Amino acid sequence: MKVKIDEFITKQHCANICCIDEAGHPYCFSCFYTYDKENTLLYFKSSENTKHGGMMLKNRILAGSILPDKLNFLQIKGIQLQGRLIEKGNSLSLNASSQYYKQHPTALAMPGEIWVIQLDSIKFTDNTLGFGSKINWTRQV
Repeated sequence: MKVKIDEFITKQHCANICCIDEAGHPYCFSCFYTYDKENTLLYFKSSENTKHGGMMLKNRILAGSILPDKLNFLQIKGIQLQGRLIEKGNSLSLNASSQYYKQHPTALAMPGEIWVIQLDSIKFTDNTLGFGSKINWTRQV
């Protein structure tokens, strides 16, 4: 069933990510992403000097959501995700820049670096499969 999740995430472009500040308060931001379905990773561009960049470096546990680029309220689909930020230099982040810029070449003109989220669990809601249909995926350790 992960194939349906992969298909959905690959077709979309924007994720909403939530990180936690030092006081335990949530903070959300939106980003364009590229999906590495083989390793179940999201790549996005940001900077360490952003509010969320500083928070993610201190607490790497993240959550987020991905909705269709065009919402159809009668055929709701969406992803809820949990994961963690991968440290720079980790082998899982080696191809992140080339894959991200392949999908988002205009981002080359913007400052920042490519960040990587390792997805640990995904809940995919797809009402086109029947009202309230959910597909769950969890990374096997």
